[in-house]
Amino acid sequence: MFRLQRVAVLASAVAAVLFVLPAAEAQTTPLKKGDRIVFLGDSITEGGVSPKGYVTLVKKALTEKHKDLGIEIIGAGISGNKVPDLQRRLERDVLAKKPTVVVIYIGINDVWHGEKNPARGTPKDKFESGLKEIIGKIKDGKARVILCTPSVIGEKADGSNKLDAKLDEFADISRRVAREEKVSLCDLRKAFLEHLKKDNAENKAKGVLTTDGVHLNEAGNRFVAKVMLKALGE
Repeated sequence: MFRLQRVAVLASAVAAVLFVLPAAEAQTTPLKKGDRIVFLGDSITEGGVSPKGYVTLVKKALTEKHKDLGIEIIGAGISGNKVPDLQRRLERDVLAKKPTVVVIYIGINDVWHGEKNPARGTPKDKFESGLKEIIGKIKDGKARVILCTPSVIGEKADGSNKLDAKLDEFADISRRVAREEKVSLCDLRKAFLEHLKKDNAENKAKGVLTTDGVHLNEAGNRFVAKVMLKALGE
């Protein structure tokens, strides 16, 4: 009986440790020779291919660390995109590139565009079903998926940004989709909020990681690159 109790306690402890690991850490897979990584998203990802953008920084880091692997990085961000836009251009901009890894960073515009006109946003059910369709097609193409939660629309650290509650709902959808579809999660929403609680003592609406509360500044690009590299197993 005592031995059984010890086994049960040990099993519970292991389960507890696994439970608290962030999804991106729990599901990382080492990069391999010939990997082709596509970053799919909106204007944040479009800007990420600039000289100091996060996509460029990831490319530089991987090239320096893994010169022998010949890893290829492709940026596929288009300003203003929402999940339905990604669905429409998935074949052309992603699947046709024959990727082995696809990082999906989407959700900001799905929330933000509906602020003044709900018809311009994406309903939650369409957001969820759209993500599942995108992920399913990428998996059918034998590529690995890393799904990111949407980051911020306003940098106030006390939860008082106008769209915080709705953005949290969409981030939760992304988390659930990643879990149900068994793909890696890069929880940018959580990472941003934790960082801002520490480094935005003045409770500024912008200027810490973003230029305008949404689009990344130089520090924000460095921050996202660091989180992305961790999600990629680096």
